[in-house]
Amino acid sequence: MDLCCIVYLLVLCSLDKLVEATPQEPLTHLTEWMHNRISKAQFQCFQRIVKESNTKAKSNVGPVCNMTWDGWLCWDESEPGEKEQNCPGYYKDFDTQAMATKVCTDTGEWGRHPTSNRTWTDFRNCQANVTHHGTAAMTHFYLIMIGHGLSLVSLLVSLGIFFYFKSLSCQRITLHKNLFFSFVLNSVVTVTWFLVQKEDTASCKLLSFIQMYTMSCNYFWMLCEGIYLHTLIVVAVFAEKQHLLWYYLLGWGFPLVPAVIYSIARQCYYNDKCWVSPATSLLYIIHAPICAALVVNFFFLLNIVRILITKLRVTHQAESSLYMRAVRATLILIPLLGIQYVLLAYKPHDHWIAEIYLYIMNILMHHQGLLVSTIFCFFNGEVQTVLRRHWNLQRMQFAGTFANADIFRSASYVASSLTEVHRCYSIESHTEHINGKSYSDIFRSDSPFV
Repeated sequence: MDLCCIVYLLVLCSLDKLVEATPQEPLTHLTEWMHNRISKAQFQCFQRIVKESNTKAKSNVGPVCNMTWDGWLCWDESEPGEKEQNCPGYYKDFDTQAMATKVCTDTGEWGRHPTSNRTWTDFRNCQANVTHHGTAAMTHFYLIMIGHGLSLVSLLVSLGIFFYFKSLSCQRITLHKNLFFSFVLNSVVTVTWFLVQKEDTASCKLLSFIQMYTMSCNYFWMLCEGIYLHTLIVVAVFAEKQHLLWYYLLGWGFPLVPAVIYSIARQCYYNDKCWVSPATSLLYIIHAPICAALVVNFFFLLNIVRILITKLRVTHQAESSLYMRAVRATLILIPLLGIQYVLLAYKPHDHWIAEIYLYIMNILMHHQGLLVSTIFCFFNGEVQTVLRRHWNLQRMQFAGTFANADIFRSASYVASSLTEVHRCYSIESHTEHINGKSYSDIFRSDSPFV
């Protein structure tokens, strides 16, 4: 019993030393999480040492190394030789699939470092993949920048098309404009946020709040697209006009609620550096409404497809095909835009499969703007028709500039010919009539025929 008290005192002393090691620097939440895990593992190791020392009888079989705690791992009682176990998962740079090694000497003592002469565990294999992790992190960073850059270019081009061609103006295109604008804002804020994460400032946390808000706006404007189609087809029976005020409140207003709640909770309960760490359940404040919007939208669209299939025989084929194309585009986007939240709980543990998973999630999350603009604008049949018509008109005007001289010569010839015809018809105007109108009346300047 006294030995247990001594062990508990040793644990408390070691915890005090860990806290006193950095008196001027407050622990971040990530450091605190690591500190708690190490302390818990240390306490469990000391409990095992006490339990085995009380129950295990000593034997004179040969020299053995006693069970020990090396600061990160607990090593069982061992015979002489090299022992190994998986690296701890306290640090992101450590590969938990790699092995840490510790040598038990022939004298029954744990091996010592050749320089410091202190008991030593070889953790060098745990950090063998640090270079690989650094390269992978930079690759992910470049993928994020490229994805948002391509998204910004495609979204701005799409918005330019929608605003330039007035013939495309309708309520559905208005919803597309708002959806695209939310993606533009999210891309700009996300890129800025990634660039200022090095400093834990109030502006960085403000950008984190705006980034969460704009990300939520993306999915709620997708929900607005689904609600609009559902109302248009199911409720209003192919009516044309709807009140868009409620869509603006849902798309721009409602996402403020979870974003504000998340920011307050993060400030109070998990105020880490720039609110970067994903190791908190507070993210469900943002993710849960997004998942709910995706589920509601998906059932809306399934109901739309069901109704359209039943109405194909009683409505005009062209009108039904138009709605079916819009529904098909939205149905394609719903699983693609929300797949990362569906698969978030199924992250694989295998090292290489996890790498592939991260790359897929990266592409899906940060190339969404490019995906949305491609499906809703560049693959849109109406947009393609308008662009083709505009291109043909510009090509004709461009080709006409090379024929101006011929046009002027032809114009003078046509003018002289019309004068001659007018003179000939005027001679016979007292006898020739068409539908009660004389030829002279036909060529009068105020005549509707002219």
